[in-house]
Amino acid sequence: MDFAWSEEQLASKKAAVQFAREELTSGVRERDREETFSPELWHKCAEFGVMGLAFPQTYGGAEEDILTTMLVMEGLGYGGKDNGLLFALNAQMWAVQHPINAFGTPQQKERYLSALISGDLIGAHAISEPDSGSDVFAMRTRAERCEGGYRLNGTKTFVTNAPVAGLVLVFAMTAPEKGSWGVSAFLLDKNTPGFTVGKNIQKMGLRTAPMGEVILDECFVTTNQRLGNEGAGAHIFNSSMEWERACILGAQIGAMDRQLEECVAYARTRVQFKQPIGKFQSVSNRLADMKVRLETARLLLYKVAWLKKEGKPAHQEAAMAKLYLSEAFVDSSMDALRIHGGYGYTTEFEVEKDVRDSIGGVLYSGTSDIQRNIIARYLGI
Repeated sequence: MDFAWSEEQLASKKAAVQFAREELTSGVRERDREETFSPELWHKCAEFGVMGLAFPQTYGGAEEDILTTMLVMEGLGYGGKDNGLLFALNAQMWAVQHPINAFGTPQQKERYLSALISGDLIGAHAISEPDSGSDVFAMRTRAERCEGGYRLNGTKTFVTNAPVAGLVLVFAMTAPEKGSWGVSAFLLDKNTPGFTVGKNIQKMGLRTAPMGEVILDECFVTTNQRLGNEGAGAHIFNSSMEWERACILGAQIGAMDRQLEECVAYARTRVQFKQPIGKFQSVSNRLADMKVRLETARLLLYKVAWLKKEGKPAHQEAAMAKLYLSEAFVDSSMDALRIHGGYGYTTEFEVEKDVRDSIGGVLYSGTSDIQRNIIARYLGI
């Protein structure tokens, strides 16, 4: 495993940092407070090439490998403070674009990938339901065979991008008696009869990423709108999760790196009892813990990306990275707040925003408890 980045890779990260600083940081406090999604910034990210990083040039992508893609995501997280927007972008890239690219027909790729990569179309991934979150394959949404296709009925919730999406990847049971082997995936346009989206769900953090319900009422889709084979839904979902856990967490690595630098600078300049607060062991120990968490999480994540690049399985490693990094971001965000004291509790320094945003990481893409279950399963438990 080579830890040396090429000049081209480092240049890509540097460009991502500069882009995020110039385009994704201004006004984030206001957008967060008002829970505003910015179509303008979404298109700027598309123009920069974010959504096309790991996707074929045929559809407007750059065909970068996962290591380079993750490094760019790290640069975006370091340079920008809009954690919600980066979360929404990653949700589309790995939970919508990746499945279409990996399992879609040539017609489906032609119809959707170019528009998603260019930013002209926004995608959402609908699998969670009011009664099936972590128990995802206990879903109640049904897709019943009918002449020419399927009729879908059910409700999906916690669907990132749903209020602004023009395309939704929906998972539904086609053979409930088969459990996870009876799940199929479908591509639905927002104007499909019987398809409606609920209002934006208000959240603790990641507020610039819109989230809503998707309601399916006798929603007809043709067989051509099924993604992959009937019953392949679980395989499609699990495939996308490995990529998502690697690249979406890359942005968090960048955020933790930025967070640590800001805390070190504050600890050097904030004076109490006639000395910089960094001289107090209680503060310096927190900074040391933040550094150790950052580098440990980074190594775990780089290993996942390296395994994926080598074409090797990374199910357990992805679960370990997701578990450790998400919880490390929460811990370091709390340390940052304590280091900044009362100022960290105010919105002015945007420290409390990182705390709120970090909590989502222990829930999305599989909760921490689910990641522990995955790790234990590979241990033979």
